[in-house]
Amino acid sequence: MKFRSHTLDNGLEIVAECNESAYSMGLGFFVRTGARDENDELAGVSHFLEHMVFKGTPRRSPDDVNREFDELGAHYNAFTSEENTVYYASVLPEYQEPVVDILADIMRPSLRAEDFAMEKKVIIEEIQMYADQPPFGMDDRIKELHYGNHPLARSVLGTEESVGALAVGQMQNYFESRYAPNNMFVAAAGKVDFEALVRQVEARCAAWTSAPSERALPRSNSTTSFHCVSRPSSTQQYILQLADAPAAEDERRYAAKLLATIFGDDSGSRLYWELVDPGLVESASVGHYEYQGAGMYFAWISCEPESAVDNFARVSELQHQAEAGGFTPQELHQAKSKVKSRVVLGSERPRNRLFNVGGNWLQRREYRSTADDLRSIDAVTLADIEQVLRDFPLTRHTTVTIGPLEKW
Repeated sequence: MKFRSHTLDNGLEIVAECNESAYSMGLGFFVRTGARDENDELAGVSHFLEHMVFKGTPRRSPDDVNREFDELGAHYNAFTSEENTVYYASVLPEYQEPVVDILADIMRPSLRAEDFAMEKKVIIEEIQMYADQPPFGMDDRIKELHYGNHPLARSVLGTEESVGALAVGQMQNYFESRYAPNNMFVAAAGKVDFEALVRQVEARCAAWTSAPSERALPRSNSTTSFHCVSRPSSTQQYILQLADAPAAEDERRYAAKLLATIFGDDSGSRLYWELVDPGLVESASVGHYEYQGAGMYFAWISCEPESAVDNFARVSELQHQAEAGGFTPQELHQAKSKVKSRVVLGSERPRNRLFNVGGNWLQRREYRSTADDLRSIDAVTLADIEQVLRDFPLTRHTTVTIGPLEKW
């Protein structure tokens, strides 16, 4: 493995993990824009724009884009999150230049008014569909309750009102500032010809114009609360919890991930043995999610309505036990084995390494190899986890429950 990087004169960075022994490559354009960069008026524009990018360019129709990807045998897609929008493809190494050509081209979409009007209907239907599925939009609502007016409280999809009122001119202005070359980068992993990649990207992107594209990183002033939302049509009761956790820049994030694995992994964790294995709940899990400037533990429980209160009490008891007594060496060893296995197994595919390389560069502007991550996991001690529990108590959380229960 060899890490390479280069920056064009307009600020567009190119980073790659080159692996001569790989049989494929993954490549993507990572745009530093997402829900946290929007305002009330533009809520949902980043995700909407992701859809519009595939609606054609001055050189390609929408059908051309999809057909040419298919002709390369590419596995391609895109996604939008709170912090970034990523357009990626994995291909055989001999198709490096044509896949660069397609991806670079769609980074400068036509943004036609007729496509905008049609896709707006699709986005609104997606918002409505999302609201009809468990947990019925409460995973967005709990962020609003916990974070208040912090940028991370924003929904990636936006609302029917914000998307419905959005004008194509607003999207074009947002695109010009957020899709500037100094606010995005190209990442690649696998069997990459880096010198050729620099030439290929430069030939297609050097004329792009830079623009001011700052991101606000305010301090998180979270609050805690409990809310019961009645949803008579639901057959199950859902309990969501959100608590503060180490951020992307915080070295304690490795201890936080192991803590979440011990406490709430979907197999072999304390929640699993206490709730899932005896059949008290359908599902119970806790995950650690890291963002720039903030992190969160996100818990999810689904069960029969009549047992929800008792199950909530069991979870609270487990949280207090963890904070009072910590965890055992055996639990830490098992969690490390799980996490390291996932890291290694995931690293065997260049596309997975693409997201690792791109994610590290987006959040911390650093390169971390698989070996680096394994060393950081191995270095975590029980004392580290106990310190994280003190700094970020599991018991300090916002809880939302939604289902048939009218009151708690």
